[in-house]
Amino acid sequence: QVQLDESGGGLVQAGGSLKLSCTASGSIFGINTMGWYRQAPGKQRELVATMTSGGSANYADSVKGRFTISRDNAKNTEHLQMDSLKPEDTAIYYCNLGQLTPGRGVQTYWGQGTQVTVSS
Repeated sequence: QVQLDESGGGLVQAGGSLKLSCTASGSIFGINTMGWYRQAPGKQRELVATMTSGGSANYADSVKGRFTISRDNAKNTEHLQMDSLKPEDTAIYYCNLGQLTPGRGVQTYWGQGTQVTVSS
């Protein structure tokens, strides 16, 4: 079992910054992908950014140049530095981990979500 604990959400004015953090615990395998997804009111959950254990990052077009994902494999943590925030970034942000588990295939885990609100 894997648990994901996230923090860092809050209320910020447009143009401001926030940093989200997520720590994974439990049965973590060396090869995996951690990332962030978000869900705004009335919209489907969408990918924000991901990073593999090898350091390969992927970003949604809407956040490229503004958000930066990073991770510390030794600590099983990841961060999302969000700069130049816009009201459209307002959503609940969820930490995510996907890994290939021997004998079980790909398993996906989710954090509890943290609210990010950006005022105009």
